[in-house]
Amino acid sequence: MLKDMEKPKLVVSTGAGISAESGITTFRDAGGLWENYPVMEVASADGFRRNPALVHQFYNQRRKDLLKAQPNSAHRALVELEKYYDVWVITQNVDDLHERAGSSKVLHLHGELMKIRSVSNPDYIESLDIDHLETTPETRGRNGDLMRPHIVFFQEPVPNIEPAMELASEADIFVVIGTSLVVYPAAGLINCVRPGVPVYYIDPHPAASALRIPGLTVIKEPATKGMEKLTEILTKTAR
Repeated sequence: MLKDMEKPKLVVSTGAGISAESGITTFRDAGGLWENYPVMEVASADGFRRNPALVHQFYNQRRKDLLKAQPNSAHRALVELEKYYDVWVITQNVDDLHERAGSSKVLHLHGELMKIRSVSNPDYIESLDIDHLETTPETRGRNGDLMRPHIVFFQEPVPNIEPAMELASEADIFVVIGTSLVVYPAAGLINCVRPGVPVYYIDPHPAASALRIPGLTVIKEPATKGMEKLTEILTKTAR
């Protein structure tokens, strides 16, 4: 088997659409979480300052929901492609379904639901035990710091955007799965791809703005069906 450095680099940008088929409620779609929760109260820096208890409660419930979900065939297909490609996943999702499916290189743009970090030191991060998923404003880390969800709130910078942009610029093939391409800065990653690099976009409702990108191949399907088609294309190319 080829070593990763000898394989073409396949960089995949994933959004809520890939996890929706695992039963993870999306935020922006009809019936999504933002219809039931005021976004700026539970997912913003100001909201956390105003009512940290509500924010902790919101993410406690998200973790419980995540435990009921399993990776789907789209997540697993990305793992299978590691046989042929050096696969890097850049995800806007805060769930751990890519990791549970077996993806070996995952970069989270918006944080990770199964982790918490220090309120005073953003570099101090701890993983949560599945038996102890609930946190409160009084939760302290092993170092004694007060802890918060390891989530990039609205009004906060996205620490991993520069590594993500670098990955996109290095891609030999770039794939976008299940995202509206309206959430920045993540939506701008497609603009970092070098001219001439094949770009595939899997979404049942592709963003109109993306359709104007030269050389873009749109697969107008949900993530699972779309990945079936893409896997067929990419495995043939790899051989």
